[in-house]
Amino acid sequence: MFDRRKFIRSSAMISLAPVVPSFLAGLAQATESARGDERILVVIQLDGGNDGINTVVPLADEGYKQHRRELRLPDSELIKITSDFALNSNLRSVGQLWEQDRLSIVHGVGYPNPNRSHFESMKFWHVGSNQQEQVEQGNGWIGDSFGTRPVRLGAPHAVNVGDESMPLSLHGRRCIVTSISNPADMRLRASTVDLSERDQSSNATGLNQFVNKVVTQAYTSSRQISELTTQDSSAGYPASRLANRLKLISGMIKSDLGAQVYYTLQPGYDTHAGQLATHGDLLGELSSSLKAFMDDLRQAGLEDQVLVLCFSEFGRRVAENDSLGTDHGTAGPVFLAGTRLAQRSYGVMPSLTDLDDGDLKFHVDFRHIYASLLTDWLGLRLPTWLEGYRLDNLLA
Repeated sequence: MFDRRKFIRSSAMISLAPVVPSFLAGLAQATESARGDERILVVIQLDGGNDGINTVVPLADEGYKQHRRELRLPDSELIKITSDFALNSNLRSVGQLWEQDRLSIVHGVGYPNPNRSHFESMKFWHVGSNQQEQVEQGNGWIGDSFGTRPVRLGAPHAVNVGDESMPLSLHGRRCIVTSISNPADMRLRASTVDLSERDQSSNATGLNQFVNKVVTQAYTSSRQISELTTQDSSAGYPASRLANRLKLISGMIKSDLGAQVYYTLQPGYDTHAGQLATHGDLLGELSSSLKAFMDDLRQAGLEDQVLVLCFSEFGRRVAENDSLGTDHGTAGPVFLAGTRLAQRSYGVMPSLTDLDDGDLKFHVDFRHIYASLLTDWLGLRLPTWLEGYRLDNLLA
């Protein structure tokens, strides 16, 4: 009879539990197939609720002057994009991506019956639904989509980059995910790899032999990733946390790690007070980091394979508050960066005078963006709750 406790005591996997990346737990479902030039999605979560109105500024809307007396950006601090809208001047590098046809803005993104709680709204974005039935299942819009999709032996479906908890969006019953905050996380000490002669002998169980093989390959891959991700890049990354994370992601993409999705976040967007300076700094960090990342991939000849999604759990209220900030709102813009975008401006900017209880009315349901990215970009199946959603002419 199978002795589960005995197996656990003898398993090399258990002895490596503190140092082996989490994706090894699901490697029994993996295959040896290589991926080659499959498309990759990079997700940047703007955590806290980005003020979309001072990010993509409506030029012809009288409501901007009416509601933003102290927080209104003067024309000298705007980068005019079209006759209808401009970018915050701190997004100069993002403006360059726009001029180079490497950026698309989706206006007025939200969902029906919006929730202004950070936790609840982000949960809806992570799951890809605001229906309680889907939320309670605990699967994310990305994680559920992988289903039984095979991966290269030793590779994850997705990688979460950062020291925050793994986002719900990557949760899935068959989704293999690992988290990493810096290259050192991928270094496995050789002294911890317990591949004894007993384990390698002909008497070892087939599963134990398989585990040993996985551990050995994980050690080799981890060392290679660690070495590659510490190499310098000529892309000129700024000295910021987000830039460091994107540089690490670029290194893993260039190393052909095998993951199709990379996820990270930039915190700090909950600007209830003193918004102008804080928000400007955040947008500057996002802009310079994103441009360096895209340039890095271009230099490596990989830019055509990568699409970047930048989103936030909600926008801010249209009217400023008494603390020179803004409170939790609803709709906001979504950025997409890449070379395979069909159009640079998608949707209609919400009116700042035709409001819903002081908030913007959304025009694009975020689930349409998700469905398009999953099917048209990644070639994955849709979770059942995203069936019927899709944006036409979003991707080329």
